[in-house]
Amino acid sequence: MRQAAVAAVACAVVAALGSGCSLLPGDEDPDKGTNGVGKLPADQIEAKTLAAARKASSVRLSGSVVSGGKVFTLDMRLTNDGGTGEVSTKGSTFSVLRVDKDLYLKADDNFWLEKGSAGKEPTDGDVEAAQKLDGMFVKVPEDDASYKQLYGFTDRKVLLDGLIELHGDVETGDRTEVDGVRTIGIVVDGGDGGSLAVSLEGTPYPLRVERAGGAGVLELGSWGEEFEVKAPRKEEVVDYGDEVAGD
Repeated sequence: MRQAAVAAVACAVVAALGSGCSLLPGDEDPDKGTNGVGKLPADQIEAKTLAAARKASSVRLSGSVVSGGKVFTLDMRLTNDGGTGEVSTKGSTFSVLRVDKDLYLKADDNFWLEKGSAGKEPTDGDVEAAQKLDGMFVKVPEDDASYKQLYGFTDRKVLLDGLIELHGDVETGDRTEVDGVRTIGIVVDGGDGGSLAVSLEGTPYPLRVERAGGAGVLELGSWGEEFEVKAPRKEEVVDYGDEVAGD
């Protein structure tokens, strides 16, 4: 025990002087079998995980975000050419599909009835229109008020940069696991600015994002997996006119 204590003190002194120090027999190296980013300063871990995320051709993200005072629950798969998935807010759930610049929205008749009646008692015309749109893809015009917001849910670069680009002083956090994968945390401004959990296995992808101010938690996975988005068949698409989703 005395020898172990002396060795530990010596190791700490050597480390303080900037030199390495081998572990005692029986001690476990926390970075054994990892990609090594756990040994790096927080700013270098951040740089590596941002580079990895931006280079990946695809990703799946799920969880919740708060934007414009609204809470959105997302389950999206994104590629360089578009994306697809489900978005829920205020009790409504709809599917979004984007292929290049072509954007489609699909929802049930209750969603369209709510949009069509705008909170008023629905008319027979509202009910009939909603039933025609039930389960069909509606192509969103680029000049529609909702196009930009819906497009943002399917834009890999916009979403990733907005979610994982950190602003503030960063430091390393705890070592944890996300879905069984070992991670190292990056904490911003002591946690007030949010945090990332970065994979210690394989490529250092970000696996979990906790946004600042309780603005949502998202998990990211399926990095770089082959995934293709396809436009719906013509018979699955309905023309709703100039205005689709409203406010």
